Amino acid sequence: MLQPGQYYLVQQATGAGGSTDLPAPDATGAIAMSASAGKVALVSSSTALSGAAPAAGSFVDLVGFGGANYAEGAPTATLSNTSAALRAGAGCTDTDNNSGDFATGAPAPRNSASPRNQCGVPQQPPIVATCPANLALAFGVNGGAELSATDADGTVNSALITSAAVPGISLANFVAASGAGGTASANLNVAASVQAGTYPVVVKFGNDQAQEASCTISVHVSAPAALSHTIPQIQGEGDSSPYANTIQTTEGVVTAKVGSGFFIQDENGDGNPLTSDGLFVYTTAANIGTVQVNDKIRITGTVSEYTPSGASRSYTELTNVTAITKLGAGSITPSNVQLPHANLGQVEGMLVRFTSPLTVSQLEYLGARGEVTLSSGRLEIASNRYRPRSAEAIAQAAANQRNQIILDDGIFVTPTTIPYLGEDGSLRAGDSVHNLTGVIDFGAKGGGGAAFKLQPTEAPQFSQDHPREAPPALAAGNVKVASANVLNYFTTFTNGTDVNGNSNVGCTLGSSVSKSNCRGADNLNEFQRQSAKIVGELKAIDADVYGLMEIQNSGEATVGYLVDALNEAIAPGTGFKTYAVVPKPAATGTDAIRVAMIYKPSRLTLVGNALSDADAINNRPPMAQTFKAANGARFSVVVNHLKSKGSCPSGSGADADQNDSQSCWNATRVQQAQRLVNSFVPQVVAAAGDARVLLIGDFNAYGQEDPIAAITASGYVNQLERFVRGAGQLPYSYVFNGEAGYLDHALASAALNPQVADAAEWHNNADEPTVLDYNTDGKPEDKYTSAPYRASDHDPVVISLKLQAAVTDVSASVRSTASALVYNRASARWSGSVTLTNTGSAPLSGPFQLQFDGLNAGATLAGASGTHDGAPYLSANQATLAPGASITVPTSFSKTGGGGVTYSAIKIYSGNF
Repeated sequence: MLQPGQYYLVQQATGAGGSTDLPAPDATGAIAMSASAGKVALVSSSTALSGAAPAAGSFVDLVGFGGANYAEGAPTATLSNTSAALRAGAGCTDTDNNSGDFATGAPAPRNSASPRNQCGVPQQPPIVATCPANLALAFGVNGGAELSATDADGTVNSALITSAAVPGISLANFVAASGAGGTASANLNVAASVQAGTYPVVVKFGNDQAQEASCTISVHVSAPAALSHTIPQIQGEGDSSPYANTIQTTEGVVTAKVGSGFFIQDENGDGNPLTSDGLFVYTTAANIGTVQVNDKIRITGTVSEYTPSGASRSYTELTNVTAITKLGAGSITPSNVQLPHANLGQVEGMLVRFTSPLTVSQLEYLGARGEVTLSSGRLEIASNRYRPRSAEAIAQAAANQRNQIILDDGIFVTPTTIPYLGEDGSLRAGDSVHNLTGVIDFGAKGGGGAAFKLQPTEAPQFSQDHPREAPPALAAGNVKVASANVLNYFTTFTNGTDVNGNSNVGCTLGSSVSKSNCRGADNLNEFQRQSAKIVGELKAIDADVYGLMEIQNSGEATVGYLVDALNEAIAPGTGFKTYAVVPKPAATGTDAIRVAMIYKPSRLTLVGNALSDADAINNRPPMAQTFKAANGARFSVVVNHLKSKGSCPSGSGADADQNDSQSCWNATRVQQAQRLVNSFVPQVVAAAGDARVLLIGDFNAYGQEDPIAAITASGYVNQLERFVRGAGQLPYSYVFNGEAGYLDHALASAALNPQVADAAEWHNNADEPTVLDYNTDGKPEDKYTSAPYRASDHDPVVISLKLQAAVTDVSASVRSTASALVYNRASARWSGSVTLTNTGSAPLSGPFQLQFDGLNAGATLAGASGTHDGAPYLSANQATLAPGASITVPTSFSKTGGGGVTYSAIKIYSGNF
């Protein structure tokens, strides 16, 4: 009695050939079945069929194979001793067309004891066993293979050998799966005593659902194949193998196993530093399971040169493996190496140890790929320190390339656990790792391209040399300014909703409004996480005025929401308004993001309205606002966000990447910078009546790149170079491709420069792993906290200003020397000059006012700029007066009545009355 889904096996005459016995048959016959042509019918009576074409209704089912002269539809393909006709659907497909219902393949006989397959009933997922097809060992050597099995909806809980027992071949170390979907594992052990020969070993796995699955491992014990070339010979002295695309047999000791293969190394090496002693074997999981670290093996395969996408070189591998024979045990001592290294290709595939500490340089792909970029010390992008295209910049760029390696995790997929995080939940650029040991690999890297990697063989031990820090403690001043890129802070989300609960809304880009224009949080949950970090960052810095970049261009709505959240965080539940929005200028651009400003009304007063430059060159117009400090001093802040380096244009024009480390759109950024200092800032100065100007923001240009050079050539002073590099530190606010530099700037006009007390970046963002940010998608683990670290991808820049009062009496620091007055009868004027010399040790800021006290009766100062304290004064529009420097101011007087012109004293003031 057959149950639904139960199989029934009929064995006919054995015939000649065939190497594997059938499972126990349920019935036995003596028909000598042809392989080339024949028919098999299933009938429901004991009456024999007759004729080449049985009458309709005389059989239940029929299959004709090969050259059969009758079939349902068309017959199947021709069969053989090693190929069978297999009905689709594990026996369930029946469309009455033999050629469509059956496919040829390796025989898979099933009997009534086989797991049932009830047609029309959803099938339970089967057990999936992973076993090597072959296991080759040299005679007299212990060996084995790793076996595993998993079941999506069941727990694999048993494994046993079902083939004939072979002394010395056994199953050991079975570990059941931890639960449904888990993986069970076992080791197939082959003792050194097993005699030469081939042994088909069948291992059957079972689960808690009465399912079974078997796999067959062909164990081959023999003398190994002859060695054709050693690993160093295969590698050769060049970047590619002299034996590429040939089949070779070589031998080595297994040093590491990774997700796509394993590494072997010649046990003795050849002593030539130009040839690597190691080789990567790219192969199947089954083959990987046949070897263990420290196995000495002989292996046959094809030498191949693998070139990852975007790579400038290839990597020698052994592929298409046809034989692996264990020879015994071996060991490899790591070779000592250091960075920088002239050519890591000379040690590719080798087990190495870095004898000097390596510094973490980038963590962008820690969560997505388990990658950490390492170098010997921090790497500074060449154009951050040297002018692009200079010999120094070219040399540093080349040196940086020799001073990088990527620490990988050996699995080549997103890790389930984020590796290497410390007790504070982070690993930061600037931290270090000591005695790093592993094998040198080469392959694709996060962000595109390829690089040399280290697959660790010992757990890396990181030292937190660069712990999280508080906002910078700057030299005291009377106004604090900060620049903060807020990483696409949008209150309208990419899912078409917004912070107010509205749906079917979008963001504006040019003339279009669409959710696809939105760039920040995907939903309210992500936005709340993002907002907590941004608010925490701004609260901690506690600036008097902020310039903000990458905030949604939505009028005042988004920046207003941020200010409300910041005020609530500072004074919860009080309604106290610490910060206010600087009202936007007339033009904010057509991009989806804009620049904005917020400030403390208790500390600063707005002077006039905000200005912007809507010239077509500015896709995100700069925004300027003049402020008055408590002591009456005026200064202007201009917030900038120049054209980005990405989304390169097609073709080879001026904005294409010139391969000088400035990337794309550099010509446009230069034009934006030139217009800023030559056109827009003069308008700002004229409206403010004061030349003290601070340029801040994301200029998308590193410290010595052309746009910054265009600005500093106009007299602006780079405050990060002055205070950060000037103190022996590396100025940076951004990390890209393992190199650090600053895209975020603080540039002071000549009039403001003497009144800048300090400047620094707060490294709360660029050094942190991206995986710690607010996003919830694409992460193996959610390590988010609301702490203000990785609030953005840019570090904020903080500037301390020590603004002088609107007018300061500097007479004590200035020596005034008046020339004799000479009378001109033609003009009826007394003419002369006054020379001012700075006798102090600090520069003095202009403009300067010369006040003539005690002017005698009838005398008048010609061309006076005004009067102060009842005395006339002249203005000298000199921006600064350095220690020891002098300026000469011409004077002219008229006089009524007799006698000459006299005055009792000249007072010198800095600033404007």
